Amino acid sequence: MGSTSAENNGSNGVGRRDLIKRSAALGLIAVPTMSFLSACASGGGNGSSSDDNTKGTTSKSNPFGVKKGSTLDVVVFKGGYGDDYAKAWEANFKTKIGVSSTHTGTQEITGKLQPRFNAGNPPDIVDDSGAQQIKIDVLYKNGQLLDLSPVLDAPAIDDPTKKVRDLLIPGTLDPGVQEGKVVALNYIYTVWGLWYSGKLFKEKGWTPPKTWDEFIAICQKAKAAGIGGLAHQGKYPYYINVAIMDLIAKKGGIDAVKAIDNLDPKAFVGSAAAQAGIEAIYEVVEKGLLMPGTNGLTHTESQTRWNQYKAAFITCGSWLENEQLKLTPTDFDMKFLPMPLLADSKMPFEAIRAGSGEPFIIPAKAKNLPGAKEFMRHMLSKEWSTLFAKEANSLTILKDGVDSSVTLRPGTQSTVDASKAAGANTFRYLYPDWYSEMDTSIQNASNELMAKRIQPKEWLKRCQAAVDKQAKDPASKKNVHS
Repeated sequence: MGSTSAENNGSNGVGRRDLIKRSAALGLIAVPTMSFLSACASGGGNGSSSDDNTKGTTSKSNPFGVKKGSTLDVVVFKGGYGDDYAKAWEANFKTKIGVSSTHTGTQEITGKLQPRFNAGNPPDIVDDSGAQQIKIDVLYKNGQLLDLSPVLDAPAIDDPTKKVRDLLIPGTLDPGVQEGKVVALNYIYTVWGLWYSGKLFKEKGWTPPKTWDEFIAICQKAKAAGIGGLAHQGKYPYYINVAIMDLIAKKGGIDAVKAIDNLDPKAFVGSAAAQAGIEAIYEVVEKGLLMPGTNGLTHTESQTRWNQYKAAFITCGSWLENEQLKLTPTDFDMKFLPMPLLADSKMPFEAIRAGSGEPFIIPAKAKNLPGAKEFMRHMLSKEWSTLFAKEANSLTILKDGVDSSVTLRPGTQSTVDASKAAGANTFRYLYPDWYSEMDTSIQNASNELMAKRIQPKEWLKRCQAAVDKQAKDPASKKNVHS
């Protein structure tokens, strides 16, 4: 699974419009376990933990004073993007900078890293993603994350006359912001929505739906043919929230997105868009149009059954193709589809949720802070961005960051096409990155709804209660989706 995912220093969905335009013009548009960390690092993380063994001499080409011969401890979530890209980075780093790495690729981020954070012995740089992600807001509140401003304000590898941040696609830093500080670098350009098999649709004579009524009609045809309509990764309700929240956004426009992110007292209860969105999803449940058993499956189990043509649609982000690479039939023809429209929606069909995902962090108590900062600076070079695209079949947040020689796979290419079609019509929720407890509560409500244990009215009530609870935290006033 990729991360979900989300960044705000005051930017909004408008900031991400340039993100799409710039990438599209170049043809290059490329969860949840709540953890409480008891041990606190020195507030905010200022890099004081780096000792003399990792300090070298600073210069224009070595702004952080990386010490040749030092070692970097790298931990990478080995999910949909694998970890071969990180190994390629590490080999390049050793050749160019003279810093070797210890590499860990794992899906057990919390299991392996929480004890290390608690003991004050974290890695130097971490891809903190996946179902066992340690939540960014929890790490931040415990003072365990480095403020990444020094990296973002450093000279860019490709153009030292510019800062690193100046070469990034607008809006992509927003998900990693906590109380005005960038503490996580969401590195991968991601889109979210529905997916289907081009082969199956061609065989059945189905046209990809643009309206919700057309979507329901195909789900009904699929059911009649002994195929599930919609699959979702039931054990991780983050995924069905892709559909729910996309419907709400497209129905109510960017104001509906902001209402949730900004903890509006009518974000859910009293919101016509939220009511319409959740009632639409419940229609799939009520009419028996879910793939049988999907509520009890993990993400890979549901996705694999979808690859076996046991469902017409599945919800996911653009890491799906990579995650299912070994299990997808060669002629499956994976395709991305924007969420179909409810009646009287404020956004067009082409509108998509798009932005940055896969958060990389530097722990405040990292042993080799100079090396970690320089490693992240290199991540935001065209050479390393291209290495990533070659190994992981995806795009990064670096503008024009992938060499034109890189060929993307069909599913990922379909997200490029969708991004071009979307143009300025993009949006992104920030609440999952800002408020993990609230996000978990909303996911739990969705899980209950999909299992038919609650109905839309109760879902709205529970989600609003989660919003209202979060709004009582004074710190939340520092996060504004404007």
